[in-house]
Amino acid sequence: MLKVPEHQVAGHQALDGHLGPLIDDSGRFYKPLQSDERGSKEMSFYTSFSSNTRIPEHIRRFFPVFHGTQLVEASDGSGRKPHLVLEDITSGHSKPCVMDIKIGSRTWYPQASEDYIQRCFKKDRETSSLSLGFRVSGLQVYGNKESEVWKPERKVVKRVIGDKVRLVLKQFVSSNPSMDLDSNPDCCYASSVYGGSTGILAQLLELKAWFEDQTTYHFNSCSVLMLYEKKLLGPKEGGSTAAEVKLVDFAHVTEGNGVIDHNFLGGLCSLIKFISEILTNPDEHSPRTCLQDSDKNDFPSENGAAESN
Repeated sequence: MLKVPEHQVAGHQALDGHLGPLIDDSGRFYKPLQSDERGSKEMSFYTSFSSNTRIPEHIRRFFPVFHGTQLVEASDGSGRKPHLVLEDITSGHSKPCVMDIKIGSRTWYPQASEDYIQRCFKKDRETSSLSLGFRVSGLQVYGNKESEVWKPERKVVKRVIGDKVRLVLKQFVSSNPSMDLDSNPDCCYASSVYGGSTGILAQLLELKAWFEDQTTYHFNSCSVLMLYEKKLLGPKEGGSTAAEVKLVDFAHVTEGNGVIDHNFLGGLCSLIKFISEILTNPDEHSPRTCLQDSDKNDFPSENGAAESN
């Protein structure tokens, strides 16, 4: 029995008769194969990537496991359609806090039509993509109360520009997430989620090191998905969050042709800078209540090694 993903925060959603992804209870995610060239491009990428022996094993963990394609009943009632069968990243999580961040100051690819390029450029200019090299596409953050969850609508997320981007990154690791983007998040879980030798920052730095060398692919309009389990965290102290970073959305990947993907790498470096600054000064413009002992906060340096603050 396939169902609509409960924790999807961005992209096409299988709601109200629209075509979108589905999940099952075995930990698999069924993404409709788009009928135009985007579908064939994404299929080609997964096929190429899964068989590419030059991809280091430690990098493969940042990509959803690919299980091929399958004909399943589409969510829009249009009958059996081909779907990519992928790893359901949120499977096994009770209260997953998830953020989808589209990487790159340019989200169009060189071979796209002029109309598509202009539409993408307009969106890049109106969001934080052009100025920061990344933009928040969607997120959900669980609060400390049983049913409390902050999942802003897309029209709210589109307004996340300038200093508000930093605030949302703080909200993501806060015990008091709020619909009010002008509120002061407490950054209660910054060190547990972003920091440490296995935290999100360490994983992003590991990806950065690979992107500084890899010239096989150019990841146009791809997203970094950040995830952690809120249920493992108490209201005022950190714990093991099982923080994860995944790359998703590969419909616009092109061949690298021996050239470094500076567009993606630049956006990734910008995101790393923001998260590093939050770890260094978690209480900047934030209330000190619920902040963890700064002497115990570890975060990785640029070479990925953990350092004591």
